[in-house]
Amino acid sequence: MVKVRDDQPLKENGQVDLPLWIEHLQKEVALAHPDRVLAAAELAEELEARAIAEQRQWYEGASSLRTGLEMADILGELHLDDETLMAAILYRGVREELITLEAIEKRFGGSVSKLIDGVQQMAAISQIQPSDLPAFGQKQSQLEQLRKMLVAVIDDVRVALIKLAERTCALRQVKTAPRDKRLRVAREVFEIYAPLAHRLGIGHIKWELEDLSFRYLEEDSYKYIARLLAERRMDRDGYIQQVIQQLSSAIQDQGIQGADLQGRAKHIYSIWRKMKRKKIDFSQVYDVRAVRILVPEVRDCYAALGIVHSMYRHIPHEFDDYIATPKENGYRSLHTAVLGPEGKVLEVQIRTFAMHDEAELGVCAHWRYKGTDASGKSNAYEEKIAWLRQVLEWQEEIGDATGLRDELQHDVTPDRIYVFTPDGHVIDLPQGATPIDFAYRVHTEIGHRCRGAKANGRIVPLNYALKTGEQVEILTTAGEGAPSRDWLNSALGYVKTSRCRAKIQHWFKLQDRDKNIDEGRQLLEKEFSRLSLEGLDLKAVAQALNLHKEEDLYAALGAGDVRLGQVLSMAQHLFGETEDLDQLDRLLTRPGQRKETATKDDVTILGVGNLMTQMAKCCQPLPGDDILGYITLGRGVTIHRQDCSNVGQLRAEDPNRLVNVEWGHKKAQMYPVDIRIKAWDRTGLLRDITLILANEKVNVLSVNTLTDKKENLANLLLTLEVQGLEALGQVLNKLNQLPNVVDVHRFRQKLTPSSAKSAD
Repeated sequence: MVKVRDDQPLKENGQVDLPLWIEHLQKEVALAHPDRVLAAAELAEELEARAIAEQRQWYEGASSLRTGLEMADILGELHLDDETLMAAILYRGVREELITLEAIEKRFGGSVSKLIDGVQQMAAISQIQPSDLPAFGQKQSQLEQLRKMLVAVIDDVRVALIKLAERTCALRQVKTAPRDKRLRVAREVFEIYAPLAHRLGIGHIKWELEDLSFRYLEEDSYKYIARLLAERRMDRDGYIQQVIQQLSSAIQDQGIQGADLQGRAKHIYSIWRKMKRKKIDFSQVYDVRAVRILVPEVRDCYAALGIVHSMYRHIPHEFDDYIATPKENGYRSLHTAVLGPEGKVLEVQIRTFAMHDEAELGVCAHWRYKGTDASGKSNAYEEKIAWLRQVLEWQEEIGDATGLRDELQHDVTPDRIYVFTPDGHVIDLPQGATPIDFAYRVHTEIGHRCRGAKANGRIVPLNYALKTGEQVEILTTAGEGAPSRDWLNSALGYVKTSRCRAKIQHWFKLQDRDKNIDEGRQLLEKEFSRLSLEGLDLKAVAQALNLHKEEDLYAALGAGDVRLGQVLSMAQHLFGETEDLDQLDRLLTRPGQRKETATKDDVTILGVGNLMTQMAKCCQPLPGDDILGYITLGRGVTIHRQDCSNVGQLRAEDPNRLVNVEWGHKKAQMYPVDIRIKAWDRTGLLRDITLILANEKVNVLSVNTLTDKKENLANLLLTLEVQGLEALGQVLNKLNQLPNVVDVHRFRQKLTPSSAKSAD
């Protein structure tokens, strides 16, 4: 049945008697600081008076003060703390912009202001239109995604409780609102907040939200069942009292002390749902007549169950032991159905008083009944919060073992975002996911055909980091589409999830080898041209990457098995640590300058002191790989990759000789490099360029600009300091994405014979 709220005590002038209201509140909850709660109520009263003087239009036509007090009454019945009650009282004032969160924090503390801020962040759910939700009563995975999205923004379970109280008040107040508004609020509450109350185990609120929503969404069905219940109420109540007297006598005779028996009101929505689910008539709903038995101890529950079954005949398949096997939300009770007096079906629920409070109050019951640790916090309450924060168990498709490692390191985290499709469906992704990740998450073909994206109606780059609550639309090409190889370039930031990367790589693997070789050659030549690299020994690079020849390197690049960054890092590693000065010059040194030959001492292993180190020949670890050290006899420490097959054998034979090590570098060698930028001239071009360089932490040694006014072309020559080829490539990629930029490449002056001689 729908709960009827109690009116607040009023003075003769019609205003709320706040001190008397505090007295009534303390009958429900023991306030630690009633004066502070009263001060919050008085402030809310002042804010409402100011709003009336300013002739503000109140949301849903309700009094801000009375709504705040009503929310506090609801939370008081849940036995919440002072801070939660104060946040509820002041929430409307902040939402109506009558007072700031900073002012709340200064006067009532950071905890109160943080609770209010958390409730405001949950307002994104209220922006969902009724047309975006599935038909009433249908079971939809999208609704569960919406609920998880809501839970994901909750840092403190009290935020959810305040929001539930606020939505309960809103649902009570829309009775006289226009029909479209009633339906909007009812749908939102029914689909999102009633299930949230259920997940938190708060039956006390869940039943009211479901019945009120049902009244507005299915008005005829609600009235039909309500009328049937009203017609039989007197007979039913008399029958229940007869059963209670019989059971009370029997329970006392068996020595169970302190038991409490009461009739249980059946809620209208639950009756309708059972009729729909079992396709039965109202007369076949067994638990319209129901009795609840509350006892002190768990053993008393089973003793009472034996008494019930000895007095009345048990109906087969109508017994549930939720004490031995609690429901997902922690609900515990014994349920049984029997043939009572006069052969009428009767449902009996048996539970302890603590179980009853948990069933009615859910997570809030832990304030009263559960044990506390040394810090005074409830362990069970903390477990409930931890359970609430487990938003989603996610297992994505992966392409290979490396993808699995990346998945575990990056994708499987609690930090996920929730975004909407244009149809209102919710898609969840890892933090930092891009529109391309979103497109492949929706469908592989949409990912392949993706050519642009919108977030909340505005065009965004394909490497834009999506945010929770945004509505994302993918712009696709007509007909068949193909992914871009640039998407696999990690420096460009197009792809976050390994699932998306695996699908893109799989597409390229399906292409012909000859086509992959051509694509890979073009990709590498383009990058080398931009970096002004010539004559590199690509065969050596290919073999270092476990490929036999240059063509294999091109094919692997074209298929997406090897990334450009890997090729550049390997080239830097091979030719930056050898005596081959010709190769070294082609990499990073400028004309007239030569870097000192790097030695193996430029790479140090942290954690092994002054011991000699050597790289294992079996796995050949490179800087950046996850590594492990093995202490040899007389040859120092051998460094293996952690995924080396020999490490498992070494760990089994002598685990004490394995040591944790990591890569460490001496002071980074910086290389001066000239780059040339060609762009259509515009206001703010140089500012945008320097901003990117600052974000990438690149030092600028010099800048020269020359603008051709006739052609409106700007030519910029910059001298930068970078650590290596990969860093340079990343900077060039970022600069190339700026608006109006036509071309960015490394600039190398051609050496004349005389200048080459002087360079030596």
